[in-house]
Amino acid sequence: MENQLGLLRIRIIRGINLAIRDLRSSDPYVVVSMGKEKLKTRVVKRNVNPEWNEDLTLCIAEPILPIKLQVYDKDTFSRDDNMGDAEIDIVPFIDAVRTTLFKNIPNGIIISRIMPSRQNCYSEKSCIIYENGKVVQNMFLRLRNVECGEIELQLQWTDIHSSKNL
Repeated sequence: MENQLGLLRIRIIRGINLAIRDLRSSDPYVVVSMGKEKLKTRVVKRNVNPEWNEDLTLCIAEPILPIKLQVYDKDTFSRDDNMGDAEIDIVPFIDAVRTTLFKNIPNGIIISRIMPSRQNCYSEKSCIIYENGKVVQNMFLRLRNVECGEIELQLQWTDIHSSKNL
């Protein structure tokens, strides 16, 4: 049986300059998957800069798998169009959560910084912060396999039971 670590809340905040897949716009939604878990946001009609502000929660277990994001354009009469994808390696985030477990860390401290590189989808520096007793990471991800677009999201750790498994 796999070892449950905790719950990861992913807030899908917004899309920025997403690709146009219909006549003048798109009807985008985001599918978040990790292993066999799959969650999706609602569809935002006719908007290439959609605001979702939607919370999706994934159960994190060992081994820690990357989180995949797929953006699609909802179509009524044909298959939904692909609008790009991104991937997040959450190992640095889980390591930051483990760091905060047994230490008295002051509020607002930056635990770790992740710089954009060819190996990741970050479009700018992202900080993992200890805020109000929670580990939080805000990020902008560049979508791959598409002509343009970014997704803004936030990760927040939620304990299942006092994180004794970490």
